Amino acid sequence: MSTPLTAKGAATRDRIVAGAAALLRSRGVDEVSLDDIRAATATSKSQLFHYFPSGRSSLLLAVAEHEAAAVLHDQEPHLSSLGPPSSWVAWRDAVIARYEAQGTRCPLAALTRQLAPSNPQVRPIVSGLLESWLAKLTEGARRANAPDPERSGLVILAAVQGGVGILLATGDSTALRVALDAALTELR
Repeated sequence: MSTPLTAKGAATRDRIVAGAAALLRSRGVDEVSLDDIRAATATSKSQLFHYFPSGRSSLLLAVAEHEAAAVLHDQEPHLSSLGPPSSWVAWRDAVIARYEAQGTRCPLAALTRQLAPSNPQVRPIVSGLLESWLAKLTEGARRANAPDPERSGLVILAAVQGGVGILLATGDSTALRVALDAALTELR
């Protein structure tokens, strides 16, 4: 969109994106039409195309940006406060609780498994998310005086990714718990 949105316009656009994200997470990209999104968000066709002129592709890109932001937002304020051992335990517990509560309606899964394969413009969004997440974990490891903060951040991020992948496939968070516990030993 070329002209700045009014507060009401921004709220309408955000409502459409959040509604589309929820539908896509629960039903999958291929199972949701623009008409489904319009119905779920009480949006007219003209409104939808006003905010997303390219239709589905621009809406999916906005949803990808929304989901990427949600992954990091869901970990706050813990993620930005990492350093002392107790902060890592609080972050770990928050991550596990969040992913258990989300189940298969995970923003990260929506990004990596549904949106990225359907739209090549999503890949840089996923890469940016992972880079930002890794930077926060690395900075936390640095504040924790880890011997190799870059390695620690990468190991912890990989533990979350692998654990969440198994949780999504099985519905069991044990792998996420075990992987995070093992990864956090990197900080010592």
